[in-house]
Amino acid sequence: MTTSSPAPRADDTDTDRLKALLERAATGNGQAWSDLWTELFHNGTLDVADPLVLHALADMAEADRADTAASALHLAGAVLVQADQRHETRHLRDRYAPEIARLLGAANRWRQITADRNDYCHLLETVLNLEGDIHWAEDLVRGVVGEEYELECPDPDGCASLWVVLGERGFFSTAEDYALSDDVETFPLRPADPRALEGLGRRLHDLALADGHEEVARALTYAFGEATCPECRQRFSVVGQVADRSA
Repeated sequence: MTTSSPAPRADDTDTDRLKALLERAATGNGQAWSDLWTELFHNGTLDVADPLVLHALADMAEADRADTAASALHLAGAVLVQADQRHETRHLRDRYAPEIARLLGAANRWRQITADRNDYCHLLETVLNLEGDIHWAEDLVRGVVGEEYELECPDPDGCASLWVVLGERGFFSTAEDYALSDDVETFPLRPADPRALEGLGRRLHDLALADGHEEVARALTYAFGEATCPECRQRFSVVGQVADRSA
């Protein structure tokens, strides 16, 4: 008479794979991070609601390895924003409130000591994602990091697609491919007065200044300022169009 172990259930197999990926990611394994993004965020083959996920990511975020902490925080913020928009996971924040509080505390700690401009911007994005206040933090921050937004004129007839540039090339809007030629028609941006900023703009600007990122703070005044459509000459809120595009 022979005996054999029962075949593992599908959910046990998934849990084992998830645990193995998280353990490898904690050592800085790049392929493990890529697989976690694919299976938790992009195609959902692993369950983001599994208790292992946010607990392990919080452990990594609270550790002393900056690159691993940044990866853990980025993934945690992204999966939470995605979960908010899905019926089956919309209560994830309530279910894992202690883990999210740990992640948010770690994000704010790393934010205050991160010197790299772009890493700092991504941490601002992560803070917003973890807080769950807005769903377009990624698009807002992407423009500051990439130094441009590709937007549509707010005119109801959609008169033009345009670029809003804020960075080393200057601070302007244009309907032409400015990257291929310097001889393009441009219209200067109108930055917001930092003293007049309110709400999210004021908060992010003040955080950037307090954390020693004056360049980021300046870029944010343009992101929360106004641009001009090169076609119809209508002035519009840059961040307003970013939010509308992301809705």
